[in-house]
Amino acid sequence: MESSAIEQRLHFGNMEYGCKHYRRRCMIRAPCCNEIYSCRHCHNETTSMQSHLYRHDLVRQDVKQVAQVCTNCGVRMGEYFCDICKFFDDDTGKQQFHCDECGICRVGGQENFFHCDKCGSCYSVTLRGNHSCVENSMRHHCPICYEYLFDSMKDTSVMKCGHTMHLECYREMINRDKFCCPICSKSVIDMTREWKRIDEEIEATVMPEDYRYKKVWILCNDCNDTTQVYFHIIGQKCGHCSSYNTRTIAPPVLPQ
Repeated sequence: MESSAIEQRLHFGNMEYGCKHYRRRCMIRAPCCNEIYSCRHCHNETTSMQSHLYRHDLVRQDVKQVAQVCTNCGVRMGEYFCDICKFFDDDTGKQQFHCDECGICRVGGQENFFHCDKCGSCYSVTLRGNHSCVENSMRHHCPICYEYLFDSMKDTSVMKCGHTMHLECYREMINRDKFCCPICSKSVIDMTREWKRIDEEIEATVMPEDYRYKKVWILCNDCNDTTQVYFHIIGQKCGHCSSYNTRTIAPPVLPQ
């Protein structure tokens, strides 16, 4: 920690400090490259943008010589301090807390979250017993923007299937009329009204004689059931759950 490297400036009568990510009165020396940055996110953004630097991420636990109060001048580096994550922040309105199971600090108030052991991450208490567990569902990249989700600063959405993505990416996907999980292809919202609309469209669209009695095998992406149904150019309806989120497959091989 380099207290002499603290950047402070006077702005409209108030002292500003820290960076766009955190409010803190200190900077850190990155052990990976020995450079000084306001926080690990500033380090990671810099190394990713500057072509002459080797792209690498700062591991928060590797930062050394940290303390909440400076031993030289007595300045308090941040009202919130985690010695495990080497993390400081003056903005306690974020309600930071450290999750031992995750191994990192979270925001939003510990009373508002629980740690799902199977999913391997903290989820809102509204999802306790109310979500599909997917092993280590947060320890992968967002399927839309490909940013790593587990320690992302952006809000995350847990879909009906249990897979996760950034909330802003989820909303953009829905706004573009994409209603299936990019990972498993299950429907992510209630599609009942859409299936009814397709029912009506199929009823009003008569297939040519050559295709009217043609049958195909389908796999339902929503319930994983396989059924044989009449082919229609608009879509094939699952005989088990009535979903049109289906795809044609090769006929099953019957045992000899």
